[in-house]
Amino acid sequence: TGYGAGRRENMMEKVKYLILGAGPAGLTFASKLKECGEESFLVLEKENEAGGLCRCVTVDESPFDIGGGHFLDVRRPEVTEFLFRFMPLEEWNVFERDSRIRIGGMEIGHPLEANIWQFGLPEQVAYLTSIAKAGCNTEVPMPEKFVDWIIWKLGKKIADEYMLPYNRKMFADELDELGTYWLDKLPNVSFEETLLSCLTHRPYGTQPGHASFYYPKKYGYGEVWKRMADALSVHVRYGAAVRALHCDKRWVETVNGDRLEAERIITTVPWRSFEQIGGMPEELYSLLSGLKASAVETRYVPEKLPTDAQWLYEPDPALAWHRILVRHNFCPGSRGYWLETRKERVKMFTDSGSAGFAGEANYSYLNEYAYPLNTIEKPGIMKKLLAFGEAKQIYGLGRWGEHCHYNSDVVVELAMHMAKRLAGV
Repeated sequence: TGYGAGRRENMMEKVKYLILGAGPAGLTFASKLKECGEESFLVLEKENEAGGLCRCVTVDESPFDIGGGHFLDVRRPEVTEFLFRFMPLEEWNVFERDSRIRIGGMEIGHPLEANIWQFGLPEQVAYLTSIAKAGCNTEVPMPEKFVDWIIWKLGKKIADEYMLPYNRKMFADELDELGTYWLDKLPNVSFEETLLSCLTHRPYGTQPGHASFYYPKKYGYGEVWKRMADALSVHVRYGAAVRALHCDKRWVETVNGDRLEAERIITTVPWRSFEQIGGMPEELYSLLSGLKASAVETRYVPEKLPTDAQWLYEPDPALAWHRILVRHNFCPGSRGYWLETRKERVKMFTDSGSAGFAGEANYSYLNEYAYPLNTIEKPGIMKKLLAFGEAKQIYGLGRWGEHCHYNSDVVVELAMHMAKRLAGV
């Protein structure tokens, strides 16, 4: 009830596929539809340009990625081949990842457990002793709470000095609201491998994501998505934020009062961003409030940092930000760096007048939806939500449609496969 009340009555537009959001997920899905010969589709984007969290702007005469550190991982050939159709390989540089953790007045390689050998001998012994006592190495049953799990997995010293303070800064002050189901991607921390690493002075174990990555030579990461959107031409409509979704009839209404109906709707936007959802059982609708997300500010500082790292993790609670992207180490010809800071911490440090922010920023951008939070309740909510949607031919896709912290290469792969499946290819 109440849909379109007080708004102009526009004729209902109809398409076969209606795609909500022109970020990597929506653009890839639409591009694959077009590649399969489909022409009856439309992408609705609330901003005036495409790219979503991967958009970029020019700041200090160089690209600035407003959504933070987004890079193209080299590990999915199907994805890179697809993206190189819009932005050829010769327009990208390839880098070996150099990410570090600022801890104890030093910059230690990431992940910490593989690079303990970079500390002095007394610290190495303390870390090794802690890892040897970790529950996962002493056959202690795996705990259920997040904080206990981190200590069980990594040992108390790594937990106290890095993982727990860093995750509080990035995700939430109360970490036990988070589940542990998503932490299996952390590398195994065997005492034997860590000891061998300290003895041989080199990392052992599995490398984290983006061990090698592409970044454009002359542009920000947003350039490839801009070109993809340009290739879709009239199939993308900008300034068209969706305010209402009706599940039974598969139509949406934008903030401009336009109504569009589709045989299938693919949503890549946050489910909680709709003002109204019709045709959804009240019991399911009430669960949407359990889908939590963090808002993050990106802030540009024009100073040059004396480091070769491309990004730095900052667990120190006395500093507002949790991560630094060192722009001049992956974006040729650029200057400065940018900070990533959770919204609540921006306010806390700004209100207190604290010196928690370094340097004088000349640009900042707030992403109200930056990271989906992996709360304890999330898997159950999303299982019910996605099953309900698919029964109505409404499909959640990507970081926000599936409420999962996917990197852009994963999102592209998921969107390509979904488009081919729905198009019957």
